[in-house]
Amino acid sequence: AGDEVVVCTHGAMVLMQELADGRVVTTPLAAGEYAINPAGVWHTADVAESATAIFITAGEGTQHRAR
Repeated sequence: AGDEVVVCTHGAMVLMQELADGRVVTTPLAAGEYAINPAGVWHTADVAESATAIFITAGEGTQHRAR
């Protein structure tokens, strides 16, 4: 229903976004950094060691799929 904000609050992570054309965009995030995930874009986050993040999403109608 809307864009999602992904905020890394501790450690580091890599946000992976799968665009409609099949491309995968990777965005490294360190503590204090954020990214916007557009509505309808499948995404996940990879964490090499340890990280804490806040995912702020519209929620209603949100879908999940196996990785």
